[in-house]
Amino acid sequence: MSSEPLLKLDGVTAGYGRITAIEAVDLAVAPGSMVTLLGANGAGKTTTLKTISGLVRAAAGKVWFEGEDITQLPPHEIARRGLVHVPEGRHVLKGLSVAENLELGGFTVKDAAVRKQRMDEAFALFPILKDRRNQDASLLSGGEQQMLAIGRALMHGPKLLLLDEPSMGLAPKLVIETMKIVKRLAGTGTTILLVEQNARLALKLADYGYVLESGQIRMEGEAAKLRADTSIVAAYLGE
Repeated sequence: MSSEPLLKLDGVTAGYGRITAIEAVDLAVAPGSMVTLLGANGAGKTTTLKTISGLVRAAAGKVWFEGEDITQLPPHEIARRGLVHVPEGRHVLKGLSVAENLELGGFTVKDAAVRKQRMDEAFALFPILKDRRNQDASLLSGGEQQMLAIGRALMHGPKLLLLDEPSMGLAPKLVIETMKIVKRLAGTGTTILLVEQNARLALKLADYGYVLESGQIRMEGEAAKLRADTSIVAAYLGE
């Protein structure tokens, strides 16, 4: 984590009404790295990602992206800067085809040639989506919907991809396939902040990890070292 961070959270506190979900969170993501944010259910992982992408407003602290304070920016302006959120639950748009869902993902891209190139790249990464490009997205399987959600995010040309529980609800075989795709994306230089319920798998893929407990960062370090310490996994991640 020696290079200047692409993303930095400085003392970020956020929540819902009077409920504080995360408190004084410090976190950094270096360019080209994959960082994983881990913790038990309710630890504040999803709230952290939503605060970064502007879906939840920070009550205190700062969110910095490429050296710019984006704390008060609306979500669409954050997305325009290349910080793209793939939320938990996939949220494909029912009644629209696979291709139309992808096209909507490129709303920040004015150049039609660039949009077409990125759609071709999404179809190359996920050939099943090309085969089903005219099918209603809601009729895809869970694994295919996750592919579509990631493909739609890639239409932005993200500098940083926030992935929230990409394996949730998938069969074990599809979990492995999905994580292979995440690893492939990281291999192309895409910077990723990953929230994943499978802590051991996430730590195997990531360069660096943070552990959230009750809304606060309790531990951080190189992913390989965190994975090797079974007491950490047992104490903080419930495995």
